[in-house]
Order: sequence, then C-alpha cells, then structure tokens
Amino acid sequence: MVAFVVLLLALLPEMTCKTHIVKCHVHDPHPPLHKYHQSGDLILGGLASQIFIISKQLSFTEEPPPALFEELMSSNFVEFSFGQKWVSELNPFTPLGNTVCQAFLLTFLLANTGMVLSTLEKQYAKFGLWVSKLSRDGYIIIIIIIIIIIIMMLIFLVMLLVLPPHTTCKAHIVKCHVHDPHPPLHKYHESGDVILGGIASHGYIISNALTFTEEPPQGPKELVKGAVYPYTKSGCKNIGVVPKNYQHVLALAFAVKEINGNPQILSNTTLGFHIFDSYFIARGTYHATMLLTSSPDRFVPNYKCDTQNDLIAVIGGLDPLTSLHAATVLDIYKIPQLTYGPAPIMHDKTPGLSFYQMVPQEALQYEGILSLLLHFGWTWIGLLTMELENGEQFVQTVVPMFSSSGICFAFIERIPKVSFITEVKVLLQQGAKIRDKVMGSNANVIVVYGESYSMIFLRWFPYLSEEEEIGEDARGKVWIMTAQMELTSAVYQRTWDAQIIHGALSFTIHSNALPEFHKFLEHISPSTTDGDYFIKDFWQQAFACVFPSTVTDVMDQEICTGEENLEMLPTSFFEMSMTGHSYCIYNAVYAMAHAVHAMFSARLNSRLLEDNRKLVSQFYQLWQFHHFLRGVSFNNSVGDTVSFNQKGELEAGLDVINWIASQNQSFHKVEVGRINPQTSSGEMFTIHEDAITWHKWFNQARPISLCSEQCSPGSSKKSKEGEPFCCYDCIPCPEGKFSDQKDISDCSTCSEQTHPNKNHDLCIPKEISFLSYEEPVGISLALSALSGSLVTVLVLFTFMKNHNTPIVKANNRQLTYTLLLSLLLCFLSALLFIGQPQKVTCLLRQTAFGIVFSVAVSCVLAKTLTVVLAFMATKPGSRIRKWVGKRLADSIVLSCSLIQGSICIVWLAISPPLPEADVHSVAGQIILGCNEGSVTMFYCVLGYIGFLAIASFTLAFLARKLPDTFNEAKFITFSMLVFCSVWLSFVPTYLSTKGKYMVAVEIFSILASSAGLLACIFSPKCYIILLKPELNKREQLIRRTN
Repeated sequence: MVAFVVLLLALLPEMTCKTHIVKCHVHDPHPPLHKYHQSGDLILGGLASQIFIISKQLSFTEEPPPALFEELMSSNFVEFSFGQKWVSELNPFTPLGNTVCQAFLLTFLLANTGMVLSTLEKQYAKFGLWVSKLSRDGYIIIIIIIIIIIIMMLIFLVMLLVLPPHTTCKAHIVKCHVHDPHPPLHKYHESGDVILGGIASHGYIISNALTFTEEPPQGPKELVKGAVYPYTKSGCKNIGVVPKNYQHVLALAFAVKEINGNPQILSNTTLGFHIFDSYFIARGTYHATMLLTSSPDRFVPNYKCDTQNDLIAVIGGLDPLTSLHAATVLDIYKIPQLTYGPAPIMHDKTPGLSFYQMVPQEALQYEGILSLLLHFGWTWIGLLTMELENGEQFVQTVVPMFSSSGICFAFIERIPKVSFITEVKVLLQQGAKIRDKVMGSNANVIVVYGESYSMIFLRWFPYLSEEEEIGEDARGKVWIMTAQMELTSAVYQRTWDAQIIHGALSFTIHSNALPEFHKFLEHISPSTTDGDYFIKDFWQQAFACVFPSTVTDVMDQEICTGEENLEMLPTSFFEMSMTGHSYCIYNAVYAMAHAVHAMFSARLNSRLLEDNRKLVSQFYQLWQFHHFLRGVSFNNSVGDTVSFNQKGELEAGLDVINWIASQNQSFHKVEVGRINPQTSSGEMFTIHEDAITWHKWFNQARPISLCSEQCSPGSSKKSKEGEPFCCYDCIPCPEGKFSDQKDISDCSTCSEQTHPNKNHDLCIPKEISFLSYEEPVGISLALSALSGSLVTVLVLFTFMKNHNTPIVKANNRQLTYTLLLSLLLCFLSALLFIGQPQKVTCLLRQTAFGIVFSVAVSCVLAKTLTVVLAFMATKPGSRIRKWVGKRLADSIVLSCSLIQGSICIVWLAISPPLPEADVHSVAGQIILGCNEGSVTMFYCVLGYIGFLAIASFTLAFLARKLPDTFNEAKFITFSMLVFCSVWLSFVPTYLSTKGKYMVAVEIFSILASSAGLLACIFSPKCYIILLKPELNKREQLIRRTN
C-alpha cells in the first residue's frame, strides 16, 4: 500500500502536466480519429469526407456539450483507452478539461485501490497459515498499521479532490518556456485577478506585397522594412503611428484605474488589462487576438497555462474590419467583444452573438445627416466613401433614403485603400482625379463616410492638384463627416494647411467632459508609465524628437526629455479632452466591470467564490457572462446612462460638432447640435445655426448647394431630360394656378373663392361681378331701357290723342295699343336683368321676357294676318270675309300668348331659374347670375318667339305690295327683319361671352328688337300724325286707293 501511494504521488504530476510542461511539447487537444500518413520528401495533403456527425444545435443556454472524442465514444463509434496520455492531452483552458481530469483521477485512484484490496484477498490464503501463527500482540500491530494506511489514503483522497488541476500544474508551468516567434512591438500590460483585453489601432504598416519567392519575414521589424513611413525629424525607425489614437489606450487604462480605486465595484478583485496593436491590418489583428487568448509571454494558441490571467472580455476594434477579424477568433471561446466603432458587415456570422456595440446604431446617423441636409436646404451633394464593404453599404442605404426626400448626388466617389507600397502611386493618381472632381463640382456640400484614418487622405486634397489651392483663397466646401472619422493627421502632415477642414460639420459620439481624465493625462510621460510599449513611439513622433536609447546617431535630432507637455500638441495629434471613441472605451470598461460585479453578486450563495471573494476561473463559463453583460444598465461618473438594446447596440445619441481651424494649424470644436433618440419633446434633431462658423470662402453666409437656382414663387420646376431630378428649369405658373414657395414641383390651384394674383405667387379673393347700375354698361343699358319705355309711352300717348284719326283706326286700333303696351313691357323687362340677382328676379326675368315678347310678336302676326285676309276678302264670293274682324286678331294674340305662358309655367315647375355664383367662367371673378335651370326650356322660349317672328316676317313679306295707303305690311316686314337679325346674332354672341356680359348681350337684344319693332312699325305713322296731318284724312285715303 505504501508503495502504491508513493507510485501514485510520483505519477500524478506526470499524468497532468508531463506532455505540456517538462518537454514543452504542445499536443492537439482534439486529435484526429481518422488519418492516413505516409512519409516522403514532399508531402501532399488531402481532405476526405468519410464519416459524418449529426449533433444538436448549440443554443448557449446550458452547459456546453462534451468533447468530440467523448461524444463519439458514447455513441460507440470508436474505442478509446482512458490512459495517461489522453488525460494529459485534455485542454485545461476549458472547464470541461478540468472536470474530466478530476473525474478520471478519482476513477483511477478508486480502481487501483480496489485492485490492491482484491490482490490482498487473493493472497490471504497464502498468508493464512502465517497469520494464524501470529500472537495477540501481532494482531494488534497489524490492525494499527491498516488503520494508519486507511487514514493516509483518505487524507490523500480529500487533498486530491480539493486541489484544483491548475494548482497541481502551477509549480511546473514556470519551467515551460514557449516563446512567440513574432513578439508584439506595442503592448500595454497591467496584471489583475480579471483581465480585460484591448485591441488598439495605433500604428500602421504599409509593406511590400508578398511574392512568396523568398524567405518570409521573421517578425514585425522585418515586415516593415521598406515600408512607406512618414518623414519626421524623429527618425521614426520601423513603424508609423496615428498619434490621435493613443488616447484610446490611455482611456482604457484610466477606466481600469478608476474601477480599481472604487470600492463599490469589484471589491477585493483587481481588474487588469492586456492591450495590443492591430496596425490596421488583418494579420496584426489576428496576432493581437491570439496573444490575448494565450498566456502572457507564452504564445500557445488554444492553451491556457496560467490561472492568474482570466480574460473576461475584449474591447476592440476601432474599424469594422478590425472588429470582424478579432471576432473570428473570439467567437470560438465565446469571449464578449465590445467594439467602439461601427459594426462590421456579417454574412454568415450570427448577428449580435458576441458583439456589443459601444457606439449608437448607424441608422440614427443616417437620419441625422438627412435632417441636417433638409434643414439647410442642401439638395445637391457629393458622396465620398472608402472602398470597403461598410462604405458600399452606406451608399446603398443613403442613396434611396436621401433621394426619396428630394436630395440627389452630384457624384459618388470611392477612395481606395492602400495595403502595399506599389499601390501608393496609384492612390495618389486616383486621389488627384477625385480631388479635381470634388473641388470642381458645383456641389458645395460633401458627405464623407470613412474610417478613423480617412481624414489623413482628406488633408491631401490641397496638394494633389497641379494648381495648388492653399489657404483662405482655396475653394470652400462644407464637409459633413460621420462619427467614425476622427480629426487625425499623420506625423508628416504636422505643418500642412488645415483650412480645407475649416467649418466642417461632424457627427461625433456623444461624450461629456471628465475632469479626472484631464488630470490623468497631465501625469502621463514615458518615465512614469510602466508596462506601456506604445508611449515611446507616440512620444517620438508626436513631439518630433528621439530618445537616445532608440538611435545610435543623435546628431541634428532633437532629444526627447520625457517632460514635454501634451497640451502643446495640435488637436489633430492629441486632445486633452476625451474624444468620442475614447468615451466609448471608457463606458465599455465600466460596462464589463458592472457585468462582472453582477455575476459575482448572483453567485455569492453558490459557493463559487473563495479566498476573500476572488474569482476562481474554473467556476465560471465565458458564455454565461453574456447574460450579465446584455442586461447591464448604469449611470457613469458624469451621469450618462449606459445600456444596450436587444441588438447589443448602445442606446445613446450623437453630437454635431463644428470644426474651426486656427492659424497655428490646430483646431477647436464647437458643439452646434444634437441627435437624441430618447428625447421626450419629439424633436430628435436640433441644430443651432447661429453658432456655426462656415468656411471663409462663403463669407460667413449660409452655404447654398443646389444644382439649379431656386425657382421663385410664381413658378414651378421642370426637370431637365437626362439629368438628376435636382437639376431643372423654372417655368411660370399657368393661368389659374399659383406657387407661394420656392422650388415647387407643380403649381397649385386656389380655392373657389380666391384666384392667383398677377405674379401667381398669392391667392387673393375673387371679385364679385354682376351687371349693376353702378358700372357704365349697366347704366347705359338702364338708360336705354328707360328711353325706349319713354318713347313707347309717347307713341302710345300720341296714338291715344289721335284716337279717331284714320291712320290710327286703320288696321285694328286695339292691336296697336296692345302692341305698344307689350313693347313698353319689353323695354321695362330689361331692367330685371340689371342688379344683383335675387330669387324673385331670377324667376321673373326670363319668363316675363318670353311672355311679353310673345304678346308683341303675336300682335304683329295678327296685324299682318288681318291685312292679308282683308284684301283676300274683297274678292267677289270670298268666304274669308267672315274671318275678318277683331275676333280673329284677339284670338291670335291670346292663343299665341297662352302657348308661351304654358311653356314658362312648365319651365318654372320643372327646373326654375335660381341665383348662382359662378366661380369658374371668368378667372378672378365670382359671377353672380341666374342659373337658367333647364337650358332646354330657355331655348324653347326663344325658339317659340323666333317661330312667331318668322311667321310674321313671311306673311308681311307676301303682303308688302298690297295697294293700301295705310298698308303696314312693308313696315312689319322691315321690323321682323330687324327682329330676326337681332335674335339670330344673339345666340352665338350669348354663347361666346361669359359673366355679366352674357346678361348685357341679352339686354341689348331685348332693347334692340323692341326698338326695331317700335321704330319700323310706328315711326311712319307718327310722322304722318305729327308732321303730315293733312295726310291723316279719309279723303286722302280714298284718293290714294282710287
């Protein structure tokens, strides 16, 4: 038994760590089940598809499934022997390896203990005789030894179960030295119980393209040989940096320092961090991510050889591609990733699985840009993007979105990304073309969607053209930049002209001032910062100096003292106030800390915390940490609320910043607006136009960005064929329409009570129009009617005075009086048409006119028929004599008048004329008139009068040559000719006129026809009565007849 215990103690370290530690052989934790190897000088690889596995879908809501080999064994697909080698190859990085290792060791111990007991039982027979010979004291000694052995085994068993596997390996791991073949140039480490990873974008590398015709580079220093770097006095040796981005590193360090000093968060637990640089390239990002998932100073991917470095989450990256490259590695381990840049475009990746976006969603930014353009009326813009997937997505999103709001694009240009030295010349050539197109366009507003480093390219613009436009004389543009873009500069752009950016508007991530961060930066220097490998290169390139330890020849170079003041750096190099991206990092660190604190608090009663509540890595799972991180919600140190929506996006707003360039090539920013999606007032977008400083080229007037000049009120737009809809001509509004605003697509119609003014830019009330007694036409017609009436009265008076004279008595005296009375009424009926129409006048004027005129014409017809019948009755034996007399004439007048009266009664019964306001006939006028009701009945009345007139004209024409001194047939013929001429011309004239002039035409026709009858029939008789009385005698009549 003692030998067994000694053997077990000797084999225990070998079983747990022999393969990994003593010989430093790293084995695959999941060895292949099926393989076929054959050695040779040249090796050809092959991938077969022979075995298939159908497993359950991972939902990440329960414990992960067992390892592949264990799952296969449980299905009896293949046999494994649980032995020392298999246990040593389990991956202790995962909790599954810890559990299986403990279970196996316990099983192994119990199995061997049982084997020993079985062996003792089998050997009992051999020892039986010897035991039987033992004395009583011997029995006692043997029992004591067995009890001691059992107690020792129990103590050892308890220690084995309690002792964690990592503790067993810890003493041996120190001897295991696995070095990274490519050690990182830039890193920043600070130890702690919980480690937070960071992927920065500080340095950049533009290398030669790999041709695979020579030995590959051995490390970053070899990789960057021959690369393009900015020329600086500092003699920057291997790599260029973006100085502005160093603040991101400091923001993470500052947040960790604050949390470690705050007893309210993670008490008794120290937060540490590991930060590596991605260098803006994929291989740099992958390398940094693998370093984070490995132990410090031991680059062993997929293995964890140290329990003192528990990576809980990773913050990064700045650009979408950096975040995507890091996610391909981090998702394997379900390590949460908090990005402080736009989310990358994920095709096959499950959205939101491990991304936590510390910037507001991009849709909010699109709405903000659109609101800004519409506020200033900028409808003709240019679009400038990086030639990346996110840039294409931006174009595909905003083009239809902006176009639907009336905004069109003068150009859409894409800036290519440079990865190799050979592409630099092509980039500059393409950049010159882009610059000429942008600066030569009549679009004064350019929307720029780019990455964090895109500003470096933008500052090249004044120098890419043969005719350099630098300074205040350069043509100004209004640059609208997205939140991802920082106002950065490369080191070689230190003295470059900055006026091109003057007056730019930028959407930035909302941030508040942190006074403690400013104090933190005041104490930053290369001599006071431990573990920071970023600061030396930053310091040398930002301050254009060198440290003596970094170069061999310091002649003609300024020496860095380490006491340089960060506040003296230009804004494009460094800011003492926290930028938007740094603020996101600051909030990301606090979000992670609050999530860890919540996880600790949730597990206080589950005995998963030991040793003064310090975290023991094997008692938590990284996939479980997502639950606490998704539900985090807190107010940071300046009072801003930090929480995530269901998509893992930060619920926050954006600030609108106006960049103002100073004479010393520095900038200062002024907040001029805000996009707040959580506002209660409903105004998500606010802008303070008075606070904006525009480019000097605009003379501080609001810039105008239009394809065509705005159409003034009174005109509308007409699109130009083959050009965008923002390019158009202006045409005046047609008659009857107006436009009271600028740039109206189509003129509008005024209401029925109003009409456009002369300029067609305003609707004014329509003029009320009707034939009144106050206007010249109305007065003239009224006077004419009265004059005709007066003349008719005088004629009637004359005839009545000469009642017994032959000329009056001739041709039926009663018909003459009736005719004169009807003509008098005809003249007076014209007055019913003058003045504002009323219901009574509308009912009377057409019917009265029709009936009175019918009486007058029927009198004429009766007179004519009486003359014809009188001469026909003079023939011997004529039967017509009995029809000659007053009764016939009265019958004709009465019957003809009754027929017209019947027509008028039917008219009034079916559709009587009523007053109406005609708003359509005459532009700008409301015609008050009478709606005739039934047009058919109106023309029936006129037609009947015309029929009587034609009959009278025909009979009078036939009787014109009858021998009689007082024959009226000739005069009736002329009167009917006048009458018919007037009313025949009335119809087309009436139909061709509008408004009150239609009434005037009808009045004129009434007066003209009445005057024609009066003049043609009665003027000869009045002449004889008044001027030739000697002819008005019976003797004269007989003489003329003989």
